Amino acid sequence: MMAAAVLIVCYPKEGYTFILGVLSTIFIIRGISNLIYYFRMARYMVEGKRSLYMGVMMLDFGIITGTLTDVPHYYILLYLVGINAFAGAVDILRALEAKRYGARSWKLKICQGIGNLILALACLVFIKYSKTAVIIYAIGLFFAAIMRIITACRKTKLVYIQ
Repeated sequence: MMAAAVLIVCYPKEGYTFILGVLSTIFIIRGISNLIYYFRMARYMVEGKRSLYMGVMMLDFGIITGTLTDVPHYYILLYLVGINAFAGAVDILRALEAKRYGARSWKLKICQGIGNLILALACLVFIKYSKTAVIIYAIGLFFAAIMRIITACRKTKLVYIQ
């Protein structure tokens, strides 16, 4: 993620196409993996159809995102704003739930959610300038990579492997 963020900052003109390609690929891979999971296991489970629906939706989002190369930049940036705003809201709600249950990791999750919301707002403010919005998205990508590294390096109370 950090390497992708650096590439986007170095080449902001091509960053738009790169972002579309990455989003499209991620959505398609997640959609196909959800469909494979449904046909292998989830169809025998309670509420297993949710995996089927999510797989079809993700696959559709991936195909639609891949075809948006000729669409004006405003629509793509609004698409990114929506994704980041939704992710930020989900992170904040998860943090509040973790706080309610007494988990210590709620502060990091709420910071991540606020960061995503700030990223979405900044993209919305600079939507007229596509290069600036692409750079803001790259900064958000870098922020997300750092947050993932911090989460991976945190000590847990449980010992998984001895």
